[in-house]
Amino acid sequence: MSTTTIELNERTYAQLLGRTLPHVIRTAEECERLTKELMRLDEQKRLSREEKELAELLTVLIEDYEERRYPIERASPQHSLKHLMEARKLTQKDLWKVFGSKGITSEVFHGKRSISKAQARKLAEFFHVNVELFI
Repeated sequence: MSTTTIELNERTYAQLLGRTLPHVIRTAEECERLTKELMRLDEQKRLSREEKELAELLTVLIEDYEERRYPIERASPQHSLKHLMEARKLTQKDLWKVFGSKGITSEVFHGKRSISKAQARKLAEFFHVNVELFI
């Protein structure tokens, strides 16, 4: 997070805020209204510092509303594994060395066994992804 202070013309910014009335978004209608205002700002060729600050504020409010309204659930470790395997056209056989055996690979793949922390580290290294996907 930046600690830089932005020099704003308080009167101009207050007028923009008074016209836009940004606040915590609670309904789809409020989100639509503020999204239209953000789009209007985005269509302008040049924005003043005050307009840029308002656009950033609207973006934060809209993103917050969307994250609360439409949360994205975290994928399970097995689902992440299956997705990575499918994307790379891999089979269970390709992971035998990572898990140490055919049986363990099959059990993990079918959700009969969870992925251990050691296996998660090996999978992360194998797929070149963050270990958190498998924990």
